[in-house]
Amino acid sequence: MNLNSEQLEMLEGGQGPTRQKAIRLLIDLGKAAKAEKLVPVVSAHVSGVSPLTGGDGLIRFLKDLGSEKNINTVVETTLNSAGCDRTKFKEMDIPVKDYVEKQQIILDAYENLGIELSLSCTPYDNLSIEGNASWAESNAVCFANSYTNLRTNRESGLSAIATALCGFTPEYGLLLDKNRLPNLKINVDCDLTEPADYSILGDWIGKQIQPHFNLEYGPIPHIFGIKNLDFESKKSLTAAAANYGCPLLFIDGFTNNPGETQYQTELNFCNSDLEKRYAELAPKKKVDLVTIGCPQASFDEIKRTANYLEKYTINDNRLWVFTSSINFKKAKREGLIEKIEKSGGLILRETCPEVVHYNHDKVKHILTNSMKAEHYLKSGLNAIDTSVAKLETCIIHAANSKLLENVKNKKDSKEKIMYETSKTYQKDDLEINGKGLESQNSWSIEGEALVTDVPITFLGFVNRITGEIEEEGHPINGESMKNKILIFPKGSGSTVAPYVLLGLFYIGNGPKAIINTNLDQQTIPACSILDVPYAHSFEDNPCLAVNTGDKIRLTLENGNVKLQCLERA
Repeated sequence: MNLNSEQLEMLEGGQGPTRQKAIRLLIDLGKAAKAEKLVPVVSAHVSGVSPLTGGDGLIRFLKDLGSEKNINTVVETTLNSAGCDRTKFKEMDIPVKDYVEKQQIILDAYENLGIELSLSCTPYDNLSIEGNASWAESNAVCFANSYTNLRTNRESGLSAIATALCGFTPEYGLLLDKNRLPNLKINVDCDLTEPADYSILGDWIGKQIQPHFNLEYGPIPHIFGIKNLDFESKKSLTAAAANYGCPLLFIDGFTNNPGETQYQTELNFCNSDLEKRYAELAPKKKVDLVTIGCPQASFDEIKRTANYLEKYTINDNRLWVFTSSINFKKAKREGLIEKIEKSGGLILRETCPEVVHYNHDKVKHILTNSMKAEHYLKSGLNAIDTSVAKLETCIIHAANSKLLENVKNKKDSKEKIMYETSKTYQKDDLEINGKGLESQNSWSIEGEALVTDVPITFLGFVNRITGEIEEEGHPINGESMKNKILIFPKGSGSTVAPYVLLGLFYIGNGPKAIINTNLDQQTIPACSILDVPYAHSFEDNPCLAVNTGDKIRLTLENGNVKLQCLERA
């Protein structure tokens, strides 16, 4: 890469070891992406704040990062949602010991780095800046690229911090016009009348992705047929699509024309698809808690909630509305907070439904209006049965605890997802060549392969203690990556994924080495920081050429990696 004098000084350690590590990480990422240079950014947004999502891996990383005194961010940097509203911890009834203390350790560490404690997963609210950015938080990345004048790749929490400390990011991917092209065509042949409809559409799009699609920077849908699109609906659509790695989308008539198109497939979403999903997602038993605001509720969503509550009273702390401090203050000035609280609703600031640790003895079934919340609440993060409905239906359930009480023991009919896989058993001899990370000089490692051609969602679907895949329908569900050579296309889902990997590496339950077939902005930073052997860009697809259980050898010399199969499973 072509580095200027300031960047070279950082790389050589002239600005201290922390910035040296940070710029090495960015160079590793940039070289893997074939970036020619690092470019300045106007903004960074850091994810990985909650003790639930970041875990001990995050705390240990921040402790190591803060060991160098007087190290601060050099660009305007905001911070994602925390794991609780510290002013209403008692009302949230979080049962985890030292939870607030751990949360405060994390916040203090970020503040000491000069990061603004905005604690919002919607940094695009009232956004006025434009230019290159480095944002982590999947919904924010998709929203910014789709509807604002910011450009950002789908950064991990680690690479966003590295950028914030250095002021630069690799110029590749969605920073370049040539890559901002749609690869899926979506025809919407039904009326979408409220934000939950758009949330279901975004989730539906993500579920159509197949392993054989060539989506270098993730799914980028071009959507036709949408008639109305307000701020709330924009947010709901991008957040749900981002669950599956979507970093950008185009909507005919509402966003800029993408120009050239390279569609991998054309899909039709009709009224029967919408109705089917609502039927599948509808609550089938008594609801214990209703959560609104994932991503954090906009002012309009708070207003709609307050208006619905004019007809209802909420008892037993059954309605939680999550929002940012900015929207809380605005809603308070308009009297909306008082309205909701008088009705019995709980307004929570600076946190979000997916990053909270709930009291599982009391909360066994949550109803929400967000497919983003549903995606993570039912995952291994909280493993809570989660249903989805329109906002008014959510309010009705919050107000009436007796609804569906007579079927509370009825077994849920869970949606069964089986991922399509192209893998077949391989028995031929194998020797293929790929690339390593710029910062890694040489290594040789042997081990048993764990292989899938389906992306892995680390946050919520990988056990952060055992390293076991916990996603029903995934080809390697139930398998542990501990001490294996993990081979998979790339990560999907949350940008907090590196902290799950870091945590596994710290406790000795991570993979020996990692191979990706697609550029993975989530995996590379964790491997770069801890010098875990990493390989990419093989001449043949190792996800298809290697079997789970094969004994393989990886050797890195002069930037080139050789993969040899020593013994077939």
